[in-house]
Amino acid sequence: MPFRTLDAAKILTTAERLETRIRERFPDRGLAQVASEVSAQARAIRTEVEILTPPIWWLRGLVAMVVLAGAAVFLWVGSILPLRDVGQDAIGSVEGIEAAINTALLAGLGLVALVRLEARVKRQRVARGLHGLRSIIHVIDMHQLTKDPVTLSPDFTPTETSPARDLTAVEMSRYLDYCSELLALTGKLAALYSQAVPDEGVAQAVTDIELLGSSLSRKIWQKIGLIDAVPRPRARKGE
Repeated sequence: MPFRTLDAAKILTTAERLETRIRERFPDRGLAQVASEVSAQARAIRTEVEILTPPIWWLRGLVAMVVLAGAAVFLWVGSILPLRDVGQDAIGSVEGIEAAINTALLAGLGLVALVRLEARVKRQRVARGLHGLRSIIHVIDMHQLTKDPVTLSPDFTPTETSPARDLTAVEMSRYLDYCSELLALTGKLAALYSQAVPDEGVAQAVTDIELLGSSLSRKIWQKIGLIDAVPRPRARKGE
């Protein structure tokens, strides 16, 4: 259903268009490079999601072969062991039953581990992808960190070590808005993983990524709201 699932191709298109918009307005800013990295991650995640969505058939075949081989070994061992008469050696029979139960439990635990092997492999790949998204989120936050609306005030006096403050109010608003859009895109890229791998652990990790991006985006929009509240220098008479 097109309106119930995320389309990785359309998210990539949005990321590339956003990169173009940023380059057109801020060609010399580091934010353009960040947008390029987000587009690169979108391309990589689209490819990885296509791999993660279907079952890993070769791994399932390997697990099935191991299970069948283990069952064959148990049957072979059971066929060659001599059976004891319970009346002749009760203690030996009890020890044999206990050993059989322990062996069956260990075999059951091993079977469960093999069945969950595919989910574990997919979770590890998702974890690597989410780590990259978490890193880019912090990079985006670093780029908006010095964009303070207070610096637009005519009463603001920079120090010798203050960073360059050469953005107008409109440019700063657009810059911060682009940062917010990039954060939103990282959340959608993370959601592609939970859509491809319906696992509780993956869903929780994706939720953490989305919450991180949302919390930083709220800070950005607070700055955007403050831009209009900053007093502007009054125009002189005759200007």
